[in-house]
Amino acid sequence: MSFRTRKTRNRNWDWDKFEMKKVLLASASLLAFGAFASASAADLAARPYTKAPVAVASVYDWTGFYLGIVGGGAWENASTDPKMKGGFVGGTAGYNWQTGNVVFGVEADAAWADVSASQTLFGITASSKTDAMGTVRGRIGYAVNQVLFYGTGGYAWIDNKLSASALGVTISDSKFHSGWTVGAGVEAFFAPQWSVKGEYLYRSLGSENYFGNLGVPAASGTINFHTVQVGVNYHFGGPVVAKY
Repeated sequence: MSFRTRKTRNRNWDWDKFEMKKVLLASASLLAFGAFASASAADLAARPYTKAPVAVASVYDWTGFYLGIVGGGAWENASTDPKMKGGFVGGTAGYNWQTGNVVFGVEADAAWADVSASQTLFGITASSKTDAMGTVRGRIGYAVNQVLFYGTGGYAWIDNKLSASALGVTISDSKFHSGWTVGAGVEAFFAPQWSVKGEYLYRSLGSENYFGNLGVPAASGTINFHTVQVGVNYHFGGPVVAKY
């Protein structure tokens, strides 16, 4: 065998060894990748599934007792001048009962008032002043979560005084008037247990006879008021219910 033939065979043997190493390395890489993929799949399969927490929705329940303050303005609905007008401030107490979106309630309020008018004619000054007013009413409304739209109506009262002054002498007489009221309003929670409301009421009070003890009774006639009032109420028992 010649030297050239041996050299050629050695080169072929080296090439075969190189090719064998490539095959072995490729096989080892495939085996390693397969083992890694199997381990990763097993790890993913073993990982526990955690459900995302459900968001909590706050639902307002209007049922319960409440106390509050109320204030506003009043002006007389009369065909002649002068007309009584002024303001008032007082307190409120009530109870609501909700079924579905419908809210039933009863409410009472009483307020100190300064609603008055006066007129001077032929040297005689006559005045009328309402010192106090209040109502006892039913309410029925429709709740849209924390907002309540309602109508209301019931009993109304005022404490009114008529006075006449002339030549430095003043006579006066006070009477309690009863009547009815009707109106509507909107109330909304602005914080847990606290609500604010706006309300319109028409009040009609029956006639009373003044100065009967002087032998000259004078009928007041029906006294009618428009009133607009706002109030803030505190609701006992916690109206917010967490619903999942």
